[in-house]
Amino acid sequence: MHRTLITWLQAAPLAVILLGFLVAPIIMIVIVSFWGATEFSIYPDFQLDNYKFLLSSPVTYKVFFATFKYAFITWALTLTIGFTVAYFLAFHVRSQTTQIALFLLCTIPFWTSNIIRMISWIPFLGRNGIANQTLMSWGVIDAPLDWLLYSDFSVILAFVHLYTLFMVVPIFNTMMRIDKSLLEAARDAGASGFQTLCHLIIPLTKPGIMIGSIFVVTLVMGDFITVRFMSGSQKANVGRLISNDIALLQYPSAAATAVVLLCTVLIMIAIMLQFVNIRKEL
Repeated sequence: MHRTLITWLQAAPLAVILLGFLVAPIIMIVIVSFWGATEFSIYPDFQLDNYKFLLSSPVTYKVFFATFKYAFITWALTLTIGFTVAYFLAFHVRSQTTQIALFLLCTIPFWTSNIIRMISWIPFLGRNGIANQTLMSWGVIDAPLDWLLYSDFSVILAFVHLYTLFMVVPIFNTMMRIDKSLLEAARDAGASGFQTLCHLIIPLTKPGIMIGSIFVVTLVMGDFITVRFMSGSQKANVGRLISNDIALLQYPSAAATAVVLLCTVLIMIAIMLQFVNIRKEL
């Protein structure tokens, strides 16, 4: 009993922080989502008008579809790149010093802000940018490519650039914990490199893949700055929908959209966690 009381007292500060900075804001957002609003004021009330309008609007489904599209394509690309980089660092670089040096090299872009890294693509991808000028000088194209910038391509490119490291880190961490003797045993048993990858490395790396997937998906689903800048305000996702409502002082509508987005992300995370028990695996 005494030990249990000490444990509760030790956990109390963290519980207070979580309640104050995580649970309480979410509860407030949920409460505000049921309030009413006019063009000039917001009034406390319990009504479902915000949700009715949100769920009955074709724009909502179009925006959510675009958000899912960005999230899925970004997840697939970051997983491919992240797994490849982590595999190379974990199994092909023998020196631990070199591993650390190359891993730190991957973190160099994070020494600057996301906005700076994102907008650095604009002069590169523009009609008169480096990419178009290089392709034209090589004779690959005759005229500048308009779809390189302010398009879905530029949005996804920026997402992949910003969030690939969130996939590399957990996968690399999981791969480094794989017993190398298992790989030797697989080779001794006559397994090819592809068989070892599919039947040994990937199953043992699933916790890292799942953690990285949760990071990437949640970050992309809630991002709105990247979509705004890299699409030239021509594309939209749920984050931009919330941002626009806030700019118009329509806080109840923004809160309702945020609640729906939160529920959607939680459902996606719950589905992903069905494929692996992260706590058990780690």
